[in-house]
Amino acid sequence: MATKRDYYEVLGVDRNATNEDIKKAYRKLAIKYHPDKNPGDKTAEEKFKEATEAYEVLGDDQRRNIYNQFGHEGVHAQAGGFRGFRSTADFEDLFSGFSDIFNSDVFESFFGFGDIFGRSRTGTARRERVHRGSDIRYDHNLSLEEVVFGKKVEIQLTRDEQCSECRGTGAKAGSGRETCPQCGGTGQVSRTQGFFTIATTCSRCKGRGNVIKEYCPKCRGSGAISKKRRIVLDIEPGFSEGTFLRLQGEGNTGSGGGPTGDLIVVIHEKPHPYFLRQGNDVMCQIPIGVYQAILGADIKVPTIDGKTVRITIPPGTQSGKIFRLRKEGIPYMKRRGRGDQLVKVIVTIPKDLSSYESKALQELSMKSRNTDSPSLLHVKNFE
Repeated sequence: MATKRDYYEVLGVDRNATNEDIKKAYRKLAIKYHPDKNPGDKTAEEKFKEATEAYEVLGDDQRRNIYNQFGHEGVHAQAGGFRGFRSTADFEDLFSGFSDIFNSDVFESFFGFGDIFGRSRTGTARRERVHRGSDIRYDHNLSLEEVVFGKKVEIQLTRDEQCSECRGTGAKAGSGRETCPQCGGTGQVSRTQGFFTIATTCSRCKGRGNVIKEYCPKCRGSGAISKKRRIVLDIEPGFSEGTFLRLQGEGNTGSGGGPTGDLIVVIHEKPHPYFLRQGNDVMCQIPIGVYQAILGADIKVPTIDGKTVRITIPPGTQSGKIFRLRKEGIPYMKRRGRGDQLVKVIVTIPKDLSSYESKALQELSMKSRNTDSPSLLHVKNFE
């Protein structure tokens, strides 16, 4: 027969450990080696049993004193062998405070005990969980002009709303609910695994302990129906690609009395044929003739809000020169002011010249100070 390990060694605590230290040590081992977490692993199952036995002894002051004096033989002589947990209350006390380690859903699926046991402290079945309704995402496209000026737009969407017939209960009027036949009203279904029993949430009543007698004919028991809704959005000036509006309470309805979700409207900006947005600035390209670039000129430039602005092109302007029109860009959100409009001039070279234009340019070229062949300037040590 194999020699039992020292209980303190099993839990990894010293002999002066407090009851709280012993509880914490066992919690850690129970989570690590629980059979539900290690299905089919005999080694893990044995370690779980060993740790449980150690806690059963060291977690009881009287039995711990006997163990400290007489060892394993004294404990078994006094108790007639390992008895498992002394009571449900002991087990609940051991795992109280686990909410900071697991949320209730994860803990229930692992240990199968709900609030620890899928019931309240008084032993009654749990109430139906309250769930917030899901959010709805809606993508909306705006033109650049709408971004500049803002706009009220009407959108249409489909969302789940509380059934008006049953008020979200899912039950036919006057039918109510009845005890769940699968779990007998406990909200839990138990199964035996080895020497201990595991309780899991009833799949039929979802832990509530009761089920609908007759489903609502309108929503077929779901408590919600799909409806089309029209909603007016107030788009402020200055929105940019990817920003969004959150409309609270305009999403899908919740269940079990939970709140309604939100509507999230994501703004997208449609490309503009002439203007390119750069933050709160806009840029456009304006073609000018070669004579305008050489001699200078006044030209009219369209702006994003539909008006025209006159700008002066100085003589000798090079192609690609950028002019800035102050405060003719995109408004800033939530504050005053606008960005600028950047005007990039592109000098266009005519392809088809008349004979008169060709002759005039040839004469001008003959008289130009740049008729000499290009020379190398300031090139030294060239090898």
